[in-house]
Amino acid sequence: MHVGLGTFQPVRVEKVEDHKLHSEWYEIPAEAAQTINAAKQDKRRVIAVGTTTVRTLEDAARRIGATRVEAGSGEAGVFIYPEYQFRIVDALVTNFHLPASTLLMLVCALGGKDFVMSAYRHAVDAEYRFYSYGDCMFME
Repeated sequence: MHVGLGTFQPVRVEKVEDHKLHSEWYEIPAEAAQTINAAKQDKRRVIAVGTTTVRTLEDAARRIGATRVEAGSGEAGVFIYPEYQFRIVDALVTNFHLPASTLLMLVCALGGKDFVMSAYRHAVDAEYRFYSYGDCMFME
């Protein structure tokens, strides 16, 4: 996925549903689509590395209305926040993201808001590094 500036734009609206997230171009190679679909069919977990991977896979599945992906390219417009129903991704490796960001909302959607915010309190207290080159976590 080509990450755009919209990914890092803070949410400044009262209702999260009113936030406009910019779409971002992505491509899923045929081999990756086959591997992901085989994992889902075999009831194995799909672990995404990075929030951009999550948006790519979830947008691709949403486009075809399925729990699988197809090889190809597109524009990811999916905005993932708590109560989102994941079709593909079961777990995530990601860094600690900024407060009030769409990326933090995505992580909360996967791990649960209370659990994620507890992890963030620990990270702040323990002086973990945030942003793109900071510490990371495994979230499921």
